Amino acid sequence: MSQDPYEILGVSRDAEADEIKKAYRRLARQLHPDVNPDPATQERFKEVSAAYEVLSDPEKRRMFDLGGDPFGRGGAGAGQGAGFSFTDIMDAFFGGQAGGAGQGRGPRPRSRRGQDALVRLEIDLAEAAFGVSHELKVDTAVLCTVCEGSGAAAGSTPISCETCHGRGEVQQVQRSFLGEVRTLRPCPACRGYGEIIPEPCRECSGDGRVRSRRSLTVKIPPGVDTGTRVQLAGEGETGPGGGPAGDLYVEIHVAPHEVFSRDGTDLRCHVTVPMTAAALGTSIKLPLLEADVAEADTEMDLWVDVEVRPGTQSGQEQVIRGRGVPHLRSQVRGDLVVTIDVETPARLDDRQTELLQELARLRHEESPDGRIQQPHKGMFGRLRDAFNPR
Repeated sequence: MSQDPYEILGVSRDAEADEIKKAYRRLARQLHPDVNPDPATQERFKEVSAAYEVLSDPEKRRMFDLGGDPFGRGGAGAGQGAGFSFTDIMDAFFGGQAGGAGQGRGPRPRSRRGQDALVRLEIDLAEAAFGVSHELKVDTAVLCTVCEGSGAAAGSTPISCETCHGRGEVQQVQRSFLGEVRTLRPCPACRGYGEIIPEPCRECSGDGRVRSRRSLTVKIPPGVDTGTRVQLAGEGETGPGGGPAGDLYVEIHVAPHEVFSRDGTDLRCHVTVPMTAAALGTSIKLPLLEADVAEADTEMDLWVDVEVRPGTQSGQEQVIRGRGVPHLRSQVRGDLVVTIDVETPARLDDRQTELLQELARLRHEESPDGRIQQPHKGMFGRLRDAFNPR
């Protein structure tokens, strides 16, 4: 078998690093002991691994090209214990990088996107229905103005890490039945950045950002409800190293209203009328929700007439179309549902008692029998009665 790593991998002597890696992956998928346990194939796999170890390392490749022994053992062939990268084995089978996203090759960038931020804002029902602009005070990380996000003090610059030589990773070697297994881990000295800041900025301690309180204006669209979140792009936490800021989310909480309650896009309220008004009928002027946000010189309709028909019973509802809350997306308004509560007088003088007694005589209600109403039957109850006549 040839001891030339180029011939073992089947690549030319001027092959680029990507071409060498592809050739190794292709052969590793074919020859790995988990795929083909044949002893001869295992030996071939060791040769391929040793060849790739030479050609994937610039120093060892240069030494071989100059006629030297990159292993110092008299040959670059398939000697026992030839090392290979466990990361490249994982790449060959899964097309990714061993160890997950946190162990990518090369130094990780110091500048990264910041986190999203969340603040909660309480508004009135009328503001939620018709929209409003609110000023917020937010406390987030912002760009350090002293070092402009670099993290280095004035007059200093980051230097290459001496532990990993700027690669951001260090190797750990373990022996296995296949030989030496190399795994890559973030460099503990530079935390994977590949460089160290010798003189950190005193304002931000090398982070490139500081915390600051600032004012923002958020525009709340009409129709929001409790739990709705309004997104402000790029107004969240500034990223480390002066990276782009995340987003700010404003979560809405709608305070209870003293008159109206909300049911989706409908508004509900109760109106109490005297017993005589419910019997004879009347008209009530009801203030609308618009009155809470209207200007003094507005031309908006701030009142609506609610017609109480003669004989109205307590609990009956009047629906006023299009006077509810706008839908968040279509802006089509819901309805205003008015529930009529009939109030029975609790204290009567002699004249009032006399008049009510006279009314009871005229209606033959001096000693009325109570009406016992059957409970409402649903569809299944009606079907049962139909099939089981008495």
